[in-house]
Amino acid sequence: MMKEYLDMLSKEAAAKWNKIPEMTAEEIKTAFAKSCSQIKSCLPEFTHKFQNAYSEGGFYKPIDNVDWTTGFWTGEIWLAYEYTGDEAFRDAAEIQIDDFYKRIQNKIAVDHHDMGFLYTPSCVAGYKLIGSETGKRAAILAADQLISRFQETGGFIQAWGRMGAPEDYRLIIDCLLNVPLLYWAAKETGKPHYAEIADRHVHTALANVIREDFSTWHTFFFDTRTGAPDHGATCQGYRDGSAWARGQAWGIYGTALAYRYTKRPGYIDIFRGVSRYYMEHLPEDLVPYWDLEFMSGNEQPRDSSSASIAACGMLEMANYLESAEADFYRKTAAKYMKSLYQNYAVKDPKESNGLVLHSTYSNHSPYNTCNHYGVDECNSWGDYFYMEALMRLHKDWEVYW
Repeated sequence: MMKEYLDMLSKEAAAKWNKIPEMTAEEIKTAFAKSCSQIKSCLPEFTHKFQNAYSEGGFYKPIDNVDWTTGFWTGEIWLAYEYTGDEAFRDAAEIQIDDFYKRIQNKIAVDHHDMGFLYTPSCVAGYKLIGSETGKRAAILAADQLISRFQETGGFIQAWGRMGAPEDYRLIIDCLLNVPLLYWAAKETGKPHYAEIADRHVHTALANVIREDFSTWHTFFFDTRTGAPDHGATCQGYRDGSAWARGQAWGIYGTALAYRYTKRPGYIDIFRGVSRYYMEHLPEDLVPYWDLEFMSGNEQPRDSSSASIAACGMLEMANYLESAEADFYRKTAAKYMKSLYQNYAVKDPKESNGLVLHSTYSNHSPYNTCNHYGVDECNSWGDYFYMEALMRLHKDWEVYW
């Protein structure tokens, strides 16, 4: 039956798939142990402070809780606690939840759509794992903040910028990972409007960011007057028509989570398409360059975080598929993680205080306008999703998202 799913791929992509073995149970155990040890060694510096979004020279600097990425570090701590039961992790994560509560109460750097990235792996996770009421209150306030960015004209959550401004009247593919916060809030509060907004955003996003060949737009603009789709563009990809590697991975995982909460059959077909496109555009070790425009034989930087995100998405969707197809995606995810573990994971704390090397946050090109930082470094979401994928391979995991 596995051949049936490999036949979906080109001969070249299938050969690459066959070349990489799956991560073994012993390797998962070793990778988890190393990751938890690394995280614990960082707690003295990163309990009352947070890790910057990306490392510099391999090492994260401490920052206040002001970036869109700080929830990932807290999420790593919770995953380490869940795996080990070590109370030192729980104590640190609870301190950080208090900080997140203060942040949303005082509206500190929350005028954007990334409430899910901030509050799901930190506060929702804390509520699910230990019943943190502070985490629950903070996450519901964050959900309220997220729906405040919903644009009725167009039916989407505006990513950033001044509300209604034509130059900012857009969604971005990343937000597929923010809307699970709204599904959680609907369940916890009994108020369906959270889920209704999530449904409308997901529908609008998937109807517009997925191209005919199942590559993806990073951002998509709408007409401010009519709400009609206007045009797609990139912010962090190589060029407008290319497929930014992390964006494609958000599409894989985001579509899987969308199916989790809506059970709309069409989302499975979208998942299959974006996953196949991703797999067709990988180099020999199955860890992509920062944009899927590049496949091999060049000096472009990698984005290891994309592989971890894609692995999480495939492991999520495998829960809802028939056994043979589910096995294909689980094996694929285990191959991605094998390559990351062997070739990208930090092995020596003297090398880095992160978990996974060779990620790309924002790489400037002749065709985009993004800033150039966090290139060929660790980044916080790459470390978090590496841990999450390990947890998903380790057990039948109760997701934070």
